[in-house]
Amino acid sequence: MLSCRSALPTRCAYSLCQPAVPTYTLPNALSAELEIRKSRFIGYAIPVADRDAAMDELRRLRETHPAATHVCWALLAGGQSGMSDDGEPSGTAGRPILEVLRHHDLDGVLAAVVRYYGGVKLGAGGLVRAYTDAIASVLQDAPRVERIALATLTVEIGYPEEARVRRWIEQQTYVLEHSTYGMDVSLVIRMPVTALEDAHDALRDLTQGRAIFPPDSAQGN
Repeated sequence: MLSCRSALPTRCAYSLCQPAVPTYTLPNALSAELEIRKSRFIGYAIPVADRDAAMDELRRLRETHPAATHVCWALLAGGQSGMSDDGEPSGTAGRPILEVLRHHDLDGVLAAVVRYYGGVKLGAGGLVRAYTDAIASVLQDAPRVERIALATLTVEIGYPEEARVRRWIEQQTYVLEHSTYGMDVSLVIRMPVTALEDAHDALRDLTQGRAIFPPDSAQGN
């Protein structure tokens, strides 16, 4: 998710960061196969949480296709993006796959193309078209899910207010990630980053102004 930080001149310090335009991911893995001049191109588009998860998926693909000539890929996952031509001429596979992902405004997605060479050389231009078409065919009319930037908000409250605040968290369908008990109760709540401002006001209302938001109490993810 998002990781940028910016201080806001409000009553509590938190980070608010959102993409300039909506980004999307896929609800499930998709695949499609093309045959181009005797070569098989099997395209995959797989939603992943991060680069480690993408590498796990690539290992599974290679295990599934041990005789494949190439397994080329591109990953869009925030700051963990990457690509590989996997032995194809430089710029003929990974880059075209990446551009298709960008065209669809996707993030958190691994796109890979498994190629079985059919004995006919395609040339650089032919390879670019083949890898582009392989992923484009997977994503054609594919359902997309808008990615929602999440944040965690830390609030310190008194023991008498804990039950009321917990009920509010459940009603808002937020996630209580962690609670710590000392002189006060400290709750770490995960919610959409766009809800931080309203949550701050609601928690102050619920506690009659006694809620405390430590510095850097909210962070984007």
